[in-house]
Amino acid sequence: MSLIHRQPGAMLPDLAELWNSMVAPTVPAFATHPLRVEDAIDDKNYTVRAEIPGIDPAKDVQVSVHQGRLTIKAERTAEHEEKGRSEFSYGSFVRTVTLPPGAQEDGVHASYAKGILTVSVPLGEPQDPVRNIQVESAE
Repeated sequence: MSLIHRQPGAMLPDLAELWNSMVAPTVPAFATHPLRVEDAIDDKNYTVRAEIPGIDPAKDVQVSVHQGRLTIKAERTAEHEEKGRSEFSYGSFVRTVTLPPGAQEDGVHASYAKGILTVSVPLGEPQDPVRNIQVESAE
């Protein structure tokens, strides 16, 4: 069982605690690790913030933009102890979000402070995706 103390009145254990009580401690609980993000749009920018504490942003984070999609990849590593147990998440984290219309991929800026990665994408006028094609007579 977990060493985390529950609030009085909490009747059901969380899913991770149930899983960990059924499997050996050396088996990872789940193969994927979620990367929690929040986003916001204002008049000039689309901003994505990702919660990634405990990493070195110069070595452990990769931010890329390709074909209207922003991808954040991060990896957190740790030395494992034989007799200890960890409830922290280690491993690879990936999250991809679709950029809004008008996003200018050339002006993307990323910064990291206090465990939060902030990616800012400048917004311009959305390009009109509809293009009229003139139909010629084949006669």
